[in-house]
Amino acid sequence: MEDCNNKGEVHANFTKQKNSSARSGISLKSTSSGRSSPHSTLTPRREVKRVAQCYGSNRLLLWLLLITLWAYLGFCVQSRWAHDDKEGEFSGLKSRPSDATNSYVEQNQHHDLIARNISLSVNIEQVGNRTMDVVALAKKEYGVLSPVKASSRKRRRRPVQGKRRRKHKLESSHLEELEAEIPPRNSTYGFLVGPFGSLEDRILQWSPQRPYESCDTRGDFAHLVWSRKFVLIFHELSMTGAPLSMMELATELLSCEASVYAVVLSRKGGLMQELARRHIKVLDDKAYLSFKTAAKADLVIAGSAVCASWIEQYIERFPAGASKVAWWIMENRREYFDRAKDVLHRVKTLIFLSEAQSKQWQKWCEEESIKLRLQPALVPLSVNDELAFVAGIPSTLNAPSFSAGKMDEQRKLLRDSVRREMGLSDNDMLAITLSSINRGKGQLFLLESARSIVEDKPLHHDTKKTAVSSDDGEYLSTTLSRRHHVRKLFKNSSVAFNNISSTFINSKEVFSHNNGTQSLKILIGSVGSKSNKVDYVKGLLRFLSQHSNLSKSVLWTSATTRVASLYSAADVYVTNSQGLGETFGRVTIEAMAFGLPVLGTDAGGTQEIVEHNVTGLLHPIGRTGNRVLAQHLRFLLENSFAREKMGMEGRKKVQRMFLKQNMYEKFVDVLVMCMRRTK
Repeated sequence: MEDCNNKGEVHANFTKQKNSSARSGISLKSTSSGRSSPHSTLTPRREVKRVAQCYGSNRLLLWLLLITLWAYLGFCVQSRWAHDDKEGEFSGLKSRPSDATNSYVEQNQHHDLIARNISLSVNIEQVGNRTMDVVALAKKEYGVLSPVKASSRKRRRRPVQGKRRRKHKLESSHLEELEAEIPPRNSTYGFLVGPFGSLEDRILQWSPQRPYESCDTRGDFAHLVWSRKFVLIFHELSMTGAPLSMMELATELLSCEASVYAVVLSRKGGLMQELARRHIKVLDDKAYLSFKTAAKADLVIAGSAVCASWIEQYIERFPAGASKVAWWIMENRREYFDRAKDVLHRVKTLIFLSEAQSKQWQKWCEEESIKLRLQPALVPLSVNDELAFVAGIPSTLNAPSFSAGKMDEQRKLLRDSVRREMGLSDNDMLAITLSSINRGKGQLFLLESARSIVEDKPLHHDTKKTAVSSDDGEYLSTTLSRRHHVRKLFKNSSVAFNNISSTFINSKEVFSHNNGTQSLKILIGSVGSKSNKVDYVKGLLRFLSQHSNLSKSVLWTSATTRVASLYSAADVYVTNSQGLGETFGRVTIEAMAFGLPVLGTDAGGTQEIVEHNVTGLLHPIGRTGNRVLAQHLRFLLENSFAREKMGMEGRKKVQRMFLKQNMYEKFVDVLVMCMRRTK
């Protein structure tokens, strides 16, 4: 521009000089060589040409400037249109979308805000002659459409035709239906509380940059995995046992200086941000790129029977890769075996969580004539370092400023604060169950048992079958042999309950520790879990709407990974899994670490963890076990000494068998066996 301005000045001076020369009669002529005279620097023709070029350049710049301004205005208008939603359209969530790089405290505040405002979605159903609110399964994380997805969906609107347009309209109407809010306090079906992440951080004085796991560099596990490459297969990202265990395994491998890549077969769930915070690399591709990465890895660990399809495709593309696959199966239902049976014999080894699960899967393999390459390994789950630390159990997170003794004081303070937030008094016994809400977890049976205590009515065995969806039908289709087994368990459990008197009730200490009349409160999680069954949730709420006294004693809480505050506030843990029982029961050992007695079904992995009359009490599966469960609840309600005694024994067992070092000691044998030929 400066050059063009200078040339413009030259042109003006030349014109002025030419005019003055004409008036004075002086002729400015070119020399015969075609050059200008000594009195001029440029010829008129060349000067005009350069002026035209400068003018064209200026016009181009002007157009570029106009285009830039137009694009900027368009972006502002579009952004205003995309974000200028009605007040409270997303339940008051008008702040910027949460990002994986946001601080840990900000994430907790964001989660608390969601829990207080929306946590549950509402559908309106007719029950009898009146209308009741029914909490449906959350379709999006924490029960609402996240701000990121909501804004991006509006910005990506494009004209569509036919079925796609109709589908879009249906989705929009569905979202409007889900946006309805419910009050946190509702006597129809109970109270909504938590999560308590920010409260937990404030009382425990967590640092947002704290390490999640700390590798024991002197251990055999660290020596085996150091500088090696691992690929971990997640079947989903829900806040349930399998994904959480795989995430903690990935974190431990990273802390031991291994390279870790995660392949997520379904983004279903809310752990993606947690993976990002822990710096776990997630491969966007779950096909060829993941196969290629796995082929170059030292070991591939698949964390669910649902990974069967990926494993089969991987082996077809890289047959030699089968010797690098360790399959950590965490389910114990026949439908999962049927899904995986065609690939079980092709992988290097299978890993199970409990003896009951291992025996059951090997029995199914014998029935299908499946011969495994190696004898299955047994690696039970463990309490992670963070929960052990809060529970006051020595772990790698212990520091001089946060000793186990000081953590006991902090945990008591956390307990008092959380119970106050829940509206509980010292005379309330809080029994909690934290799992996905579906028929296999037995929450309805728990409510039926609690009803007999809250309403002070004897529980009569109900032979009626509750209508269920086809997904849950297997839990009601019992054979004659199973019914006979249930009756036998019921009889044995009744005898065992009578024997409790010889252990605790005859002790005078039992009643000396009671402080007045206690009342029972039940807390049910996990609202918003991707594993919940909508029809079953509605059935629970329908049952509560018919028993108003019981609903006043029921609390609900959202799905969350921050469970230390819930365990601290509780007095009893209930695991009421039906069918074949729990595969292992990660929440069972977590509750025992916090000194909680466990009331569990006498099936599956629970019977291997809970010692009857020692660390808890066992009852039969099915509705026939309701009366025994009610008796156990009443016994613990009336005997605080028994609760404390069982809780102490359970805590000792966790310290002896279910800490992180116990699990990784058993993982060492698996790694040695799997990587022997891959060094």
